Amino acid sequence: MPKRAKIIILLTLFSFGCLAAQSIQTQEVDLLEVFRDTEGAVEKFDYFFETPNRYTQDSAYDWLDDVKVYLNSAEKINDSNAIRLYKLIKAQLYYDLGDYDKSIAFAKELPKNKDTLGRKQLEILLTILDENYSQLKLFDEQIKIREEKIELGYTSGVAFYDIYEKMGLYRRALDKYVRTVGPTIADNDDLGKAKHHNKIGNYLRLDKSERTAISELNKASGYLKVVINDITKQKTENDLFEIEFLKAEIDGNIGKSYVGLKQYKEALPHLQASLKIFEEFDNGKYYNQITDNRLNFANAHLQLGNYKTAKRNLDIIGKPSDIQQQLKQNRLLASYYDKTDNFRTASSFYKRNERILDSLEANEQSILKQQLVAIVGDSDLENSRRLVNQQKAANEKFRSEMQQASERTNLVIISLIFTLLGFAGLVYAYLKSIKNQRLIAQQKHIIEDSLKEKDSLLKEIHHRVKNNLQMVSSLLSLQTKNTRSKAAIAALEEGKSRVKAMALIHQKLYQNEDLSVIEMQGYIESLINSVQSVYKKGGHNISITIDAEGTELDIDRAIPFGLILNELVSNSFKYAFPESDDNGKIYIHLRKNGDQGYFEYTDNGVGLPEDTDERANSSMGIRLMNRLVNQLQSKLNVDKSGEGVRFWFNFN
Repeated sequence: MPKRAKIIILLTLFSFGCLAAQSIQTQEVDLLEVFRDTEGAVEKFDYFFETPNRYTQDSAYDWLDDVKVYLNSAEKINDSNAIRLYKLIKAQLYYDLGDYDKSIAFAKELPKNKDTLGRKQLEILLTILDENYSQLKLFDEQIKIREEKIELGYTSGVAFYDIYEKMGLYRRALDKYVRTVGPTIADNDDLGKAKHHNKIGNYLRLDKSERTAISELNKASGYLKVVINDITKQKTENDLFEIEFLKAEIDGNIGKSYVGLKQYKEALPHLQASLKIFEEFDNGKYYNQITDNRLNFANAHLQLGNYKTAKRNLDIIGKPSDIQQQLKQNRLLASYYDKTDNFRTASSFYKRNERILDSLEANEQSILKQQLVAIVGDSDLENSRRLVNQQKAANEKFRSEMQQASERTNLVIISLIFTLLGFAGLVYAYLKSIKNQRLIAQQKHIIEDSLKEKDSLLKEIHHRVKNNLQMVSSLLSLQTKNTRSKAAIAALEEGKSRVKAMALIHQKLYQNEDLSVIEMQGYIESLINSVQSVYKKGGHNISITIDAEGTELDIDRAIPFGLILNELVSNSFKYAFPESDDNGKIYIHLRKNGDQGYFEYTDNGVGLPEDTDERANSSMGIRLMNRLVNQLQSKLNVDKSGEGVRFWFNFN
């Protein structure tokens, strides 16, 4: 029997055994009843925190009702130790219910003292605060709690890289992870090294450093192969589980890295291998990873033009539980319907994302309210007590003055009347302000709807312009087939290449969230691929370096720039390497800082002929480039003194 088949059988039997055992245990034992029957606050506390899956039969609300009763009884007899323990359980229950501000309030009432609370209980208290601050995104408070844990001697499992990961600071998370975990891995621990490099690779992928990520992930894969092929060490079912799922995770991360690099063909086998393992043994634990891999798998097929396969994979997913995955799925479905010219359905998926984003904003507001309660809860309570005491003192003083000087009664009454009038005026002004705010909100909503509709229409216009330009390109291709003159064919191919350069601009615009600018790094890569498809026999061995990361241009500059670059790349493919392009190199540099921009293009080909200046008047390509550069209010500079040729110009 093959080794792979044995692993599958072992893992399947192990999974069924675990599920059966869990099912029997769940049917036989009511965990809340056991909690009720347990004698003593300490024993109840230990049972609660040592019982996993305690909400399988009874909800957290049921547990909370019982704990409230026990807490009230402890408060009546003033059992301080029991009060602390039940408050700690209550804080955990509020966390499990998602009521994070209440959980923090109860936790903060307890002393952070090992002598008073006990070492184990203090560790649980700090962990509850840590998890609550994480959910409320109060990461600075979470860092303080972990620093406090270290000071108190709770160093096991205490790290900071996961906090930076949640904040989206992946480079900082990577640095912390390497410093914290790296030194703890033994030289002979190949499985630990595989996990380590996988984690590093994933952080690099999330930080948009996909090429470096793939290098780290390949190292992880190499160490894992050593573990798999090592027959000297006996492997348990748990070990086999861990190895299989780590392999799936590494393959998935490599595939997602290739998708980030837009190398979709390279991504597909890795994503497919990862999905096969995850779906073979998954019991729901890896649902998010499966969904993420399948979304990337569908995206790769969509970009490669395999529309049916992409749509089938998007349908398999169903509705993801993660909001960001829902947004990505809707974007991919909208892109699918855009590419298949079903614009109405595409628009409906864009609108779904708008509704999800509105819901996210509402959720952020809810978290913000809990953050405010968690931060100012204690100080606000103290201020309220102070204000009440001040008010009591003021009332006593007022009564004393009334008794001592009854003649001032009329004056006080008049003062009260004016106060009431002033208060009524404030209420009127407040109500009027609310009315005005509602009107402003309605007008804002109308304007936002109009802007969204305008963006949708603009995207459709750019899509139609792109389709029309593709139609022109197709007509030029047909004309080429019906023409025998080599000069005419060359001219038609050049025209076709220029039309494609303009069509690509409009394609990038309707694919962008921002319709006003185009990200030039991706555009240049797509343009070069398009030019290569025209000159099928040239340019495929040339090393092309593009340095335009983060540069964006508006459509008025992008179209002439695209046509200029189209001419330069076409000329390099046609003339720069007449004998062999094996050592050919092209370097493209584009930068724009504020109002100033700079463009440079070089190749190491044979260079320009000596009579270039004389040909400039008769060559359409050179005349076209000069006019386009003039359109950018600049002048085209040419340097042919060194190896190859160099073109450059500044623009505003």
